[in-house]
Amino acid sequence: MDHDDRLAADLARDLDATFERLVIAHQDRLYTIALRMLGDPRDAEEAAQDAFVRAYRAMAGYDAGRIRDLRLRGWLATIVLNLCRSRVGRRAARGQAPLSLDAPGPTGDPMDVATPAAGPGTVAERHAERDRWSIRLATLPPAQRAAVVLRHIDGLTYPEVAAALGRPEGTVKAQVHRGLAALRTTLATEAHREPEEMTA
Repeated sequence: MDHDDRLAADLARDLDATFERLVIAHQDRLYTIALRMLGDPRDAEEAAQDAFVRAYRAMAGYDAGRIRDLRLRGWLATIVLNLCRSRVGRRAARGQAPLSLDAPGPTGDPMDVATPAAGPGTVAERHAERDRWSIRLATLPPAQRAAVVLRHIDGLTYPEVAAALGRPEGTVKAQVHRGLAALRTTLATEAHREPEEMTA
């Protein structure tokens, strides 16, 4: 029995006593998913918190067997992604442009880019590279971005991503493939542009 299976079993026995463990186990990953989808640390924090509120309310209405059967990683990812889609939709309705993903999170660095022995130059370069990848990811269409984030940032399997997104596994694989291809094209364009800029 893996950690999430044990956690689901404990939630089924005593939701109130166990729910804090669920939050501790999954808060960082839900925040990371939301940050990659929304680009704004405050929005991401709110979306992650709202996801836990919705999860609690949903489980409070489930019987013990249904809670035990939950695949927590995918189920929580579905909730936070739905909240992110709603926020993006509200932004679009208000005419707000998407925010960039280069702002640090509440800890100052959600990607953990520094090591204790790294010098200032190394840390600065890692921050800059993280920021470049965040911006590249933000250029993907939302469906591709969600699939790439869940598969390659959150580490879900293709069946888990398909369940979280409510799409066939083949569709998810195609969206991940297209998203990665678009990111490779972006990288190739940037690499081609750099020598031109140096000679200009």
